[in-house]
Amino acid sequence: MRRFVFAGGTAVVTGAASGIGEALSHALARRGCHLVLLDRDEPRLQAVAGAVRSGHPTLAVRSYLVDLADAESTLRVAGRVLAEHPRIRLLVNNAGVALDGRFDQVTLDEFEWVMDINFRAAVRLTHTLLPALRAEPGAHLVNVSSVFGLIAPAGQVAYSASKFALRGFTEALRHELVDHGIGVTSVHPSGVRTRIGESSRVGSGVSAEERRAARELSARLLRMDPRRAADVIVTGIERRRPRVLAGWSAKVPDLVVRLLPGSYGVVMRAVIQRLSRNAPAAPRPVQPRSPDPSTPGS
Repeated sequence: MRRFVFAGGTAVVTGAASGIGEALSHALARRGCHLVLLDRDEPRLQAVAGAVRSGHPTLAVRSYLVDLADAESTLRVAGRVLAEHPRIRLLVNNAGVALDGRFDQVTLDEFEWVMDINFRAAVRLTHTLLPALRAEPGAHLVNVSSVFGLIAPAGQVAYSASKFALRGFTEALRHELVDHGIGVTSVHPSGVRTRIGESSRVGSGVSAEERRAARELSARLLRMDPRRAADVIVTGIERRRPRVLAGWSAKVPDLVVRLLPGSYGVVMRAVIQRLSRNAPAAPRPVQPRSPDPSTPGS
């Protein structure tokens, strides 16, 4: 399959209001993509769209407000996008949310909320927009999973379930769409400094002490600049890579799980305990408002 051509094509990005989604929006615009941006956070979404328009006045930039936890709203907006953009060269299902807590600490409604946004929304959007991808020669699909779509730590059961599901969905689609000339990439970021840590939900049964410890550990681990993650992802798209690992903290766990598929949990537990004990607290992330960038938010 030939390299992906960005210039002149239309790219749809979900979760575009912050984090990786914001950074991808700017990175794609720099490569000449017209943009269709989706998110639930209207002020941030409009700020990102405005910044892209200001920096790239020759590009068409559309924004759509949508809560991806709402199936009906998601399908309605996806239908509008399809009607107004019948040819799409790139679809990036990036939006994601997090939920901390063991399985016995989260409610079924909380679990379903994560699945709806992280997995089912990507399925709904891809299913609706697939005709537009097929209509555009050299199209590409990207689903942003997570390092927790490669490994499944305790306390992340809902998030891991959603990201493993997205990974399986992506890999099967890759095999189905290759004959149509559509490339498919599964992205597994880790340690990216986005709003997902600070805005993640906590299971109803999680104690205050467990919540505090989880937030502190998250702050220590989320260090990679979203713009760097976006550059890695864009390079992967251009080269039609089937899988992109963004950050050393994605590459190392991937290697560990390959070497110890049935017992990597012991290694993970030891690493997390050491980090919790010894790592200095990271500074609070600063959220830039322009050319910056699994955003949370849908």
